[in-house]
Amino acid sequence: MTARSSRLLVLSLVVLVALAGCSGSGGDDAKNSANGPNGAATRSSGNTADNGQQRTALVVQQRALIRTGNVTLRVENFDRSSRNLTEAARARGGFVSDSNRRVHRRGNETWTSGRVVFRIPKGNFSAFFERAKRVGEVEESSTGTRDVTDRLIDLEARLGNLRAQREKLRELYRNANDTEAVLAVQKRLSKVQSEIERLEAKQQSLQKRVAYSTVTVTMQEPRPDAATKTGDEKSWYDAGVLAAFLDSVDGTFVVLRAMVVGAAYVLPYLVVLGIPVGGAFALWRRSNSEASTANESEPASRSSESDEE
Repeated sequence: MTARSSRLLVLSLVVLVALAGCSGSGGDDAKNSANGPNGAATRSSGNTADNGQQRTALVVQQRALIRTGNVTLRVENFDRSSRNLTEAARARGGFVSDSNRRVHRRGNETWTSGRVVFRIPKGNFSAFFERAKRVGEVEESSTGTRDVTDRLIDLEARLGNLRAQREKLRELYRNANDTEAVLAVQKRLSKVQSEIERLEAKQQSLQKRVAYSTVTVTMQEPRPDAATKTGDEKSWYDAGVLAAFLDSVDGTFVVLRAMVVGAAYVLPYLVVLGIPVGGAFALWRRSNSEASTANESEPASRSSESDEE
């Protein structure tokens, strides 16, 4: 066999492998129906088809559901509530997958808000979600379910076809005698392997999301101005004499502090710009003073000269 014929044969086999992988399941079904229920071919390939159907039926019965929950709470203490929920999640086999917190400030008052995301085994989702709602005052809550059974079945079928292609390509690779043919099979084998790894990663991600439900808890401590009136909102008759005096003293200190800060800010500019400007202004005043003095002395001298004449 010439080298050219060998290359054409190998490339033809690669194409046939790809086509066989895409239509393998359909070909089996057609073969089963053609041989009939009593034929030997039906019995040889029917066991595999029956096993696949049984597994698919089992997967359908055990629906792959991704469950999510969101709850917004008003709590007295963010850190304490977060710790309690973390302990409750760990007791149910879960864990914290993400969290963030923010400390708000207004004057001397602070309050904390944030969000904690928990991953909980699907069997304990409802129990943990109810436990989360008892941590504080519920402002909003919702749950959701997404069925990914069909996606998992599709991924499994595609992976089965690709794995079959991979085995056939490995056999071709072992039997190839031409360098160019080896490279062609190796290239196709690399593409199939990459696609298998990509689909396996997607399959594992979906399986993890099914196995561990997601519960997002958003918590916020009450703001100090939410329970009581602010100083601006209080009427004059709501404030006591001592409170009014202390407020005025505090306002005075605030004004004084602002003046000191402003003076400290302006002082360098006064030093840099004030000295030259002040010196120029002093020279200008001095020259004007000398000029006016000279003007006053000149009429006096003229009058004395007239008197002498």
